Amino acid sequence: MSDDDRSNSDEILTEEMLWDRIPEVSGEERADTYYELSARIFARGQYDEALALAETARDIYSELGAGASSEGLAQAYSAIGYNLNQLKRMDEAATAMSKAVELLRENKSPIALELACTLGEWWYSSKNYEKVIETMYECAQEHLVDGNNIGAANDMHLIGCAQRELKNYREAIICFQEARATFKAEKEVLHIARCDQKIASCYNELGEGESALEAARKAMDVFETGHDHRRETFALYEIGRAEILLGKLDDGLATLDNVLQVTAEEDVKDFEFIIEIESLMATVMRQLGRIEDADEVERRLASVKESLS
Repeated sequence: MSDDDRSNSDEILTEEMLWDRIPEVSGEERADTYYELSARIFARGQYDEALALAETARDIYSELGAGASSEGLAQAYSAIGYNLNQLKRMDEAATAMSKAVELLRENKSPIALELACTLGEWWYSSKNYEKVIETMYECAQEHLVDGNNIGAANDMHLIGCAQRELKNYREAIICFQEARATFKAEKEVLHIARCDQKIASCYNELGEGESALEAARKAMDVFETGHDHRRETFALYEIGRAEILLGKLDDGLATLDNVLQVTAEEDVKDFEFIIEIESLMATVMRQLGRIEDADEVERRLASVKESLS
């Protein structure tokens, strides 16, 4: 069914009529009907039912073999992916979407790139970082061919995030610097600062305090000026880590305490981040000879960790 035909059907057929139509049609038309029902039920937020309908559409397309529309099969796979994503079944969602992207790329479909970028984000959510790198490098090349420099920079930024998760900090810095250069050419100030903050985090992991402090301060200046308080907190955290690496323990502890106060005041508590901050603070307290204070912090954190386990 062409897009125009499908659009006309949407205008004419009610959901009840689509259900009534199923016993009367076969083959690709039957698959199309299941796909349409899936789309409508997805829009109502009934993801389990929509998923089952999309899977039925996929099965029918697959049984038709070479005679079926590969675009229809790809749409069914993408619908499966979107429903699985809503159901928080991220790895399965990414696997389904990868099949949709593969089919669409074979047909040189213009929506293949858009879905591939979504796929990269889903691979990241499912912590399959090698797949993120593989998928987004291809997206970056396609974006560059299309002249979409911002798209390519966003792709490189996500690759950098994946490399950072894999603890490939040097490779991550290279990716963030490449993305930063493009964002700078496009005068995307906030995106430049996002890169600087992540570059700072990588330098901190590598133990290079001076470089980390320089990058973190650049990010902090932008976030503070732009009143982006959430990102400002993360930049300040990297400043505190860098100060500690440089032996400025009192300064670093004070900075981390500021980060902790801001984070603790948020309506939704990020306990994992709070634990990370306070654990580092306890380490610094021990270095400063504040053993009892460090013991008390670690005692409290043990209770919180037990609750989260």
